[in-house]
Amino acid sequence: MRQQGKMELHVLFALFFLLFSVSSANLVSLLNSNGLAFFNCFANHSPASTSISSVVYAPFIPSYDSIFQNTIQNLRFNSSMTQKPQYIIVPQRPAHVQAAIICSKNHSLQVRIRSGGHDYEGLSYKSKTPFVLIDLVKLRKVKVSLRKATAWVQAGATLGELYYQIAKETSTLGFPAGTCPTIGVGGHISGGGQGSLMRKYGLAADNVVDAILVKADGQIVNRATMDEDLFWAIRGGGGASFGVILEWKVKLVPVPTRVTAFNVVKTLDEGATKLIYKWQNIANTLPEELYIRIILTVGKNDDGTRTIRANFNSLFLGTVDQLMPLMDESFPELGLEYENCREMSWIESVLYMNDGKSDEPIEVLLDGNRNVTKGFFKAKSDYVMKPISEIDLEAIWNVMEVGEAGIMIWTPYGGRMRKISPSETPFPHRKGILYSIQYYSKWQEKGNVAEAQHLGWINKLYYFMTPFVSKFPRAAYLNYRDLDIGINTIGTFAEAKVWGEKYFKNNFKRLAVVKGKVDPENYFKNEQNIVARS
Repeated sequence: MRQQGKMELHVLFALFFLLFSVSSANLVSLLNSNGLAFFNCFANHSPASTSISSVVYAPFIPSYDSIFQNTIQNLRFNSSMTQKPQYIIVPQRPAHVQAAIICSKNHSLQVRIRSGGHDYEGLSYKSKTPFVLIDLVKLRKVKVSLRKATAWVQAGATLGELYYQIAKETSTLGFPAGTCPTIGVGGHISGGGQGSLMRKYGLAADNVVDAILVKADGQIVNRATMDEDLFWAIRGGGGASFGVILEWKVKLVPVPTRVTAFNVVKTLDEGATKLIYKWQNIANTLPEELYIRIILTVGKNDDGTRTIRANFNSLFLGTVDQLMPLMDESFPELGLEYENCREMSWIESVLYMNDGKSDEPIEVLLDGNRNVTKGFFKAKSDYVMKPISEIDLEAIWNVMEVGEAGIMIWTPYGGRMRKISPSETPFPHRKGILYSIQYYSKWQEKGNVAEAQHLGWINKLYYFMTPFVSKFPRAAYLNYRDLDIGINTIGTFAEAKVWGEKYFKNNFKRLAVVKGKVDPENYFKNEQNIVARS
């Protein structure tokens, strides 16, 4: 009875503070809705020390909008027409996530889970039905263990923060994940997580050894207490379908004290097509230590005519003296010279692979807005299993040149990626893949005309690429989320199968079985969530 009395007193104080922190007009709004009941529920299910005003935000609270806008990068899903959450929960501890799930279910509200990354289709912060946004922005601690060569990283951290904390402790360990430091850890790892170390060590998800998440019933579990099938599912199957991932434990990997990186740019007049054709035949067979991706953009020749620019962007786990003989033997056509190469530490290469700079202080990795220009964008993805001929490449360039702000990124596979079984994790794109393609178009102009123009370009290019990419199914990468390939309108297994087999191939059926075991009521759902098989 004494403990219950303390809790009731705590709730009264929390609500008293809330009522006096809003304007009189908003107070009327609060009292005339279920808001008071939701706040009361959250207070009752939170630790006694919780200050509700710093965790729960409703639209009438002044800081609500700035919190909502904070990590949104794609302005396509940030208009006045977008339905915003009824409440934003900014957890400071796991119990707040539990309370958010329990109270959202009690009030028939869905949840969206945001770890603060790129989120191409905005699924983490928008919904067509009333919902609560769980924003993990304050759960971003990283704890590195050099003795075990592991790190615990909370889901709200960015890759840059993870990389920084590793580098603070050691220069001989790294982590294989994405090349953009502003990506959110929570979603990136749960979707697979490809990056410049993948040919040596596999994906980010391949290097997860434990996880902590909150299930639909509010229970907090780790690998020892969760079903092993659930642990399998969240490492590449998209965590938001199964619960709220709070923290990942990842295995750190050895890196040399000195690595070498280079950027070599070639236009069509400089023989880019022949170089790209050769790259297709060798990039996935090169030693695991060598990663060479191609970033294709539309540029102009000296005479003003349009052309394709191919940036051969590379990271080698070794010195330049070790790299040059290897390149002379395997890819002499590129004409790589010593002056094209830069030796650096692994953490400096993180900066270099992101924007071509390596001489900035590594503290810039802690800036979640570094090099982030908010705008309107759309992405799609493909996998290529056979080299595209030079004639067909020329035809692709003709279609690509029509776009003003479109790019393609071709990422080599092979190496460690071909050695991991397609069923080891939900991420199935392994043996037989030469490279992946990301199509990406970004623009700053507002309005339907600009959007139609840029979407038209990416859709036309994607359609034109059909003969040259994987088939039955035409595969896609979950982290380059694309709602064009299918949406759950009702939430049936048959609907989900349309896009599910593109992302996960034969693993989709097993993901559906796991969903049925851990979330049979389909509480965690969005436009592309895993659905239990009926």
